[in-house]
Amino acid sequence: MTNSALIGNNGAIAASPSALQALLLAGAAAGDPNYTANLPGSLIEDISSTDVGAMVMIDQARVDSINCMTPYSSSPYILAQQGAMFGIVQGKASNASAFITISGTAGYYIPAGFIVSDGTNRYIVQDGGAIQTGGTTNPLHVVAAQYGVWSIPQNSITTIVSSVPSPYVLTVTNSVAGIPATIAQDVEGYRAQIMQASMSVAQGVPAFLLVQIRKVPGVIARLTTILQAANGWKIIVGGGDNYAVAGAIYSGVLDLSTIVGSATNGRNVVTTLIDYPNNYRIVYVNPPQQVVAIAAVWNTVLPNFSAAAQVNQLGQAAILAYVNAIVVGQPLNVFALNAAFQQAVVSVLPTNYLTTLQFTVSINGTPTAPDAGTGIIHSDAESYFQAVASGITVIQ
Repeated sequence: MTNSALIGNNGAIAASPSALQALLLAGAAAGDPNYTANLPGSLIEDISSTDVGAMVMIDQARVDSINCMTPYSSSPYILAQQGAMFGIVQGKASNASAFITISGTAGYYIPAGFIVSDGTNRYIVQDGGAIQTGGTTNPLHVVAAQYGVWSIPQNSITTIVSSVPSPYVLTVTNSVAGIPATIAQDVEGYRAQIMQASMSVAQGVPAFLLVQIRKVPGVIARLTTILQAANGWKIIVGGGDNYAVAGAIYSGVLDLSTIVGSATNGRNVVTTLIDYPNNYRIVYVNPPQQVVAIAAVWNTVLPNFSAAAQVNQLGQAAILAYVNAIVVGQPLNVFALNAAFQQAVVSVLPTNYLTTLQFTVSINGTPTAPDAGTGIIHSDAESYFQAVASGITVIQ
């Protein structure tokens, strides 16, 4: 009986007793061509029948073993192995947890799975991070390795359990009290958690990496982007601690050799992360600021219009908000600017009464017109636009 006959579209299929008996007799006959097992009441027939019963049980064990290789029906042991593949430890959502900070050499990388302790209970770091310029990590989430109900007082997690190579010295503490465990997570709740993880949609490295970087405190989302360069990827990040950003890049990139910096001097941020026994050079681009000034001139067909001051105020705020929301590397669109202005003032001045709306744009003090035949004003692809209220004038 071939393997294909034992596996169907719905999983493993149990062989029938008659098929197993035929398989047994064929094997015996192959060794002894004169073997006869079909004589009624004979000892040989009794043995073969007993053997077939054992084969039925063994075959059912085969079926159960294969068909439990899915979160829908896996045994608790197999379920735990499946969870490990997704990085989901049973009890993560219900075991005791806390936020810790680890201090030591700037650039030292704390991986997920790093273990700390309060002297009695062990806690596992859920998301890695680098020690920052000031000598400490951002708060790292830890979850107890086992279920139990106990309190986690402030500054009670003080022991590093994972090995730390010489000469590096790390210390740990929880500056705020942790959260005690709730009800222990049962197998079915864990099963549902793994099934949800297995249905997560792959989004690609750039999208995943952006999420990782934007989690770093201080990073400004609109100043973060990933551009495809001729020989790799260019990561642009504004804000955040250098080591924390580098740690996010390190944890999200499969091949660090594909990350390239800017060709313009003075824009690259280069840090070295320590993931013992190796050091890794991480480079990303700090985007320069392009100061934008805009003068808007408008008019209306309405005679004796008395709300000009309101139009000026609303229009200025709309222009300022539009410019300061443009993502790094993206152009300024005069048509979008026009629409933002009209939408902002429509409650005071309906669009059909607006007869004139013209913009004059300056970048770093230089008047800049849109590209020929378009309403697009490009700038340096690695830079971002920034405006202040005093640089936006709106007049009738």
